[in-house]
Amino acid sequence: MKRQKRDRLERAQSKGYQAGLTGKAKECCPYHESDTRAQWLGGWRTAVDDRVSHFGGK
Repeated sequence: MKRQKRDRLERAQSKGYQAGLTGKAKECCPYHESDTRAQWLGGWRTAVDDRVSHFGGK
């Protein structure tokens, strides 16, 4: 995989993680392309799981 593509996907995942931590809904995903959208949603899911496990679901 090209570095440029990998960086774009890593950035999408990071942005999704940040969105999940701040409590944004997954419908707020700004990406439409399947690869970047999947990465963003993956980051978002991880953040939501981390938030639930860290704060006990609150």
